[in-house]
Amino acid sequence: MEEIHSQSDNYRSSSSSASSPASRVPSSNFFYLRKPGSLRQPISFEDSPEWEDTDIDVRVDEGGDSINVAATPASPSLSKLNSGSLPSPPLPESAAVARKIAGASVVWKDLTVTIQGKRKYSDKVVKSSNGYALPGTMTVIMGPAKSGKSTLLRAISGKSHHSAKIYGEVFVNGTKSQLPYGSYGFVERETTLIGSLTVREYLYYSALLQLPGFFCKKKSVVEDAIHAMSLSDYANKLIGGHCYMKGLPRGERRRLSIARELVMRPHILFIDEPLYHLDSVSALLMMVTLRKLASTGCTLIFTIYQSSTEVFGLFDRICLLSNGNTLFFGETLACLQHFSNAGFPCPIMQSPSDHFLRAINTDFDRIIAMCKNWQDDGDFSSVNMDTAVAIRTLEATFKSSADAATVETMILRLTEKEGPNLRSKGKASCATRIAVLTWRSLLIMSREWKYYWLRLILCMLLTLCIGTVFSGLGHSLSSVVTRVAAIFVFVSFTSLLGIAGVPSLLKEIKIYASEESNRHSGALVFLLGQLLSSIPFLFLISISSSLVFYFLIGLRDDFSLLMYFVLNFFISLLVNEGLMLLIGSLWQHVFWSILTLVSIHVVMMLSAGYFRIRNALPGPVWTYPVSYIAFHTYSIQGLLENEYVGTSFAVGVRTISGFQALRSAYDISSDSNSKWENLLVLFLMAIGYRILLLIVLHFHVGKNESILKFCRCSKETNSSR
Repeated sequence: MEEIHSQSDNYRSSSSSASSPASRVPSSNFFYLRKPGSLRQPISFEDSPEWEDTDIDVRVDEGGDSINVAATPASPSLSKLNSGSLPSPPLPESAAVARKIAGASVVWKDLTVTIQGKRKYSDKVVKSSNGYALPGTMTVIMGPAKSGKSTLLRAISGKSHHSAKIYGEVFVNGTKSQLPYGSYGFVERETTLIGSLTVREYLYYSALLQLPGFFCKKKSVVEDAIHAMSLSDYANKLIGGHCYMKGLPRGERRRLSIARELVMRPHILFIDEPLYHLDSVSALLMMVTLRKLASTGCTLIFTIYQSSTEVFGLFDRICLLSNGNTLFFGETLACLQHFSNAGFPCPIMQSPSDHFLRAINTDFDRIIAMCKNWQDDGDFSSVNMDTAVAIRTLEATFKSSADAATVETMILRLTEKEGPNLRSKGKASCATRIAVLTWRSLLIMSREWKYYWLRLILCMLLTLCIGTVFSGLGHSLSSVVTRVAAIFVFVSFTSLLGIAGVPSLLKEIKIYASEESNRHSGALVFLLGQLLSSIPFLFLISISSSLVFYFLIGLRDDFSLLMYFVLNFFISLLVNEGLMLLIGSLWQHVFWSILTLVSIHVVMMLSAGYFRIRNALPGPVWTYPVSYIAFHTYSIQGLLENEYVGTSFAVGVRTISGFQALRSAYDISSDSNSKWENLLVLFLMAIGYRILLLIVLHFHVGKNESILKFCRCSKETNSSR
């Protein structure tokens, strides 16, 4: 304790602009629009809603796409819900009045989260945290990097990583239960948006995926979300961010990701870093927008790393974390008083959040050590305290303060009586979601020329090159070997060129992972929607390329044979698409996915039976199983059987069948039905790859995406400084 007091006195004396805690009380214009004197007032349990005095009627209309809320605060406690906090910004006269939302109180009690291997010194990422959030308020979880902000937010919302173990209790409206679907929204730090859609289209398709009922009833929900997040000026603009599209500014993209969750009109909204990668102006606009949203009655809980003075003045309550320890919970201005009482007053010209993080961020110890090596004139005397001592001082001061006792009183008051239960608003049917995803994917394909139309053009150019190189072969016996080479090159090279579509497929997988994390989509729904939307595009490639190749090479002039050629090539493209989706979902990285696919295609081409007849391939590995796994084998064999089985060549006085003519060049069957067996094998391979994809999407993609986000938390926070 002597060490703590000495360090505290040293830091207090080093703050030349702060002689005493009383002098550290900011003026009324420091936090603009805050009521004077609110800093000195401790938190009162009068802010707690009393359920028996509040008539909250939540009704879901038929179809579940809208909510009618009538909230009548009969007690004075509810009327003081936002006392001492910033009133919502005035709206223009022409602005639509936001529909009221019945919020919900959230309480977390003795919440501890352990993740094995997350930290070297302790598995406890969050330690015995207590706090609450009330309707119509903004509660912020603040702290330096690796302090447990996102972990605490996920634990409260019930979206923790599968390796995390949670101890403690979370209450919603006084009831210890999981949040039902549609009653809350969770906004990730980075949300994958669809750049080829407009803001209104993106929100409309999101509403169709989330809400039950008819399509026409979703428009009002979308317009409400657009007005709530102040996106009216950008409603008809493309989101962009890829290809030739510049895209929306980061602030508007961040607000759009929040608006996607607002289409459900959630009672509680969790946001991980709403100011992530935003400049000061965009950050202030974002927080004013969220302040307006909170004024409708929604309960907002979010994390933040750092904020300006203006943004800090918009918060209602703050939960300050450091290394998983709660150093303070209460009113934002009371936090300044808490630091003053602990001996760490905030200088006049410094932002409160900067001051808080300066005092509790252990990374500053390394900076101090570096500065002392070359600076001896005392210019860094204001940052010469031991951060570990400051953290212990603040934690001990808070535990013995009136604020901590008031938090316990509030938690007891909010949990002793049960309020209205939150109910699920229902989901859109699987058939509806499949139809929506199919139509949305078709719209994306029609607009993204770089990933789809350019791929079609390149495939046509490749086919034209192959056709002209192998043109004029004739139908003599000497043309058989060359024609086999032409078919091999056509199937192999067009399949290899299909790898150019990997970036677009990876983007679809990321969109699925983002939507699946909030239960807007599912593995089977995504799989069927992607398959149905890709069929027209792949069929367009197959029929256009097949016609060019078929007539330039001079294959047999028979309509039925031409249709088999088109069908065989189309199913080969389906198999290749399934293989690309499978590898892409396993890696979820463009470089490694392309590298793996190119390697697989090269191995399949080597064992396809062209460079060496399959019967002559070495048995281990190359014949079994590689040649049987390669779809090139069945595609080429079927096309050759389609062309040569049933034909004959005159050699002198005798006749040689097409099967005999091919025996030295390629291994085919003499049975005329064998080509249909090869087609069946290709069809089963297309189904098999998608079954494997379904398993990977269900067990790997969602978890892997959360792992990546979980592991990137500290790096992204450091990069956002």
